[in-house]
Amino acid sequence: MSGVAAAPAGLSPAAAAWARFRRRRLGYWSLWLFGVLFALSLAAPVLCTDRPLFVRYAGHDYWPLLHDYPDAAFGGDFRSPARYHDPLIRAHLDAPGNLVVFAPVPWNYATINYWATQPNPAPPSAQNWLGTDAQGRDVLARLVYGFRDSVLFALALTAVGTVLGLLLGALQGYFAGRVDLTLQRLIEVWGALPELYLLIILASLFAPSFALLLVLLSLFGWMGLADYTRAEFLRNRQMDYVRSARALGAGHWRIATHHILPNSLTPMLTFLPFRMSGAILALTSLDFLGLGVPPPSPSLGEMLAEAKANLDAWWLSLAVFVTLVATLLLLTFIGEALRAALDPRHGD
Repeated sequence: MSGVAAAPAGLSPAAAAWARFRRRRLGYWSLWLFGVLFALSLAAPVLCTDRPLFVRYAGHDYWPLLHDYPDAAFGGDFRSPARYHDPLIRAHLDAPGNLVVFAPVPWNYATINYWATQPNPAPPSAQNWLGTDAQGRDVLARLVYGFRDSVLFALALTAVGTVLGLLLGALQGYFAGRVDLTLQRLIEVWGALPELYLLIILASLFAPSFALLLVLLSLFGWMGLADYTRAEFLRNRQMDYVRSARALGAGHWRIATHHILPNSLTPMLTFLPFRMSGAILALTSLDFLGLGVPPPSPSLGEMLAEAKANLDAWWLSLAVFVTLVATLLLLTFIGEALRAALDPRHGD
């Protein structure tokens, strides 16, 4: 017998892979932790907002998260939207008989704390748990929103790159011959283009946005996966089960999708967490260089640039550094566990 560990009796291949993944405790709990953090970040408009979740004032109930109320509704002097952190408004809301319920982080990513007791950037305090940046915005709120946007961008870029890489790599590997040679030469020419220079030129021509960055990075992000897909299809197209299917009259589409693709997914799936890590780093780097999303959009790269400009404000660099390192470590642990789980030789 070789060192291959057999799957437990009665388990499907997918169930056996999941069982192997669960035995990789570091990767398994990293997946849970990353999922919980991402789910919490999706609730950022509720968890991190400068509007109260509920207000009972003068016997009336208000829902500021759902509706705009004027300053005068809470004892102010203006008809403009209420600013609930204004000391005058807070004094009225905190009066006996009233009730105000704020979010766990009572600041939005763009809210400026005009009533801070220290000059900005202000260090961590009871008002701002991780301090404020140079413009007086809450660092924790911007981290939550920035983490959410980074992960959403990474998921979208990974999905687009995976689809393009699978299609082109499968086309090369399945038909081989002239199709493979022609596409491979075109890919080599395309890959030789200076990606950063193209991004700089296009960013100067169009207004920066998540959609533009997604399109630009997707133009180059598929090539690595296409190489692995091509290699897997070239190997599996010579297998006996493919020859048998072809002899039985199966068409190209059925052979590629029902026979070769399921047996070629292992190396592709194991790269997904690492591709997400690369996408997060790419977005952070572009934002740091000023080529990413425009302000005041929350961005980890923009926060890094601000930390670089305010080296004495240690809380800025520390917060972003811990967030980035933790995110990339979690994705790395998940990727390593997934790689071992999809390899049946890992039975431990």
